[in-house]
Amino acid sequence: MNRNTLIRQSHRRLSIIFTLAVIANFVNMAMPTPVAWLVYAPLPPLFLMLVTGLYMFVLPYTRRSKRA
Repeated sequence: MNRNTLIRQSHRRLSIIFTLAVIANFVNMAMPTPVAWLVYAPLPPLFLMLVTGLYMFVLPYTRRSKRA
């Protein structure tokens, strides 16, 4: 499997995890006594998505410089 394919698939899966964590956070805030640690649950996938997203953003520019 290509490294770029692995990065793209992990970015997609992380986005699903992030979306579920945000939904769980909204449900948690609707509860009478919200769980404190659940507020920070979306942060780890978000930071990992930042890394993979920046990699995919820079990828076309590095390919262009290799061609030249």
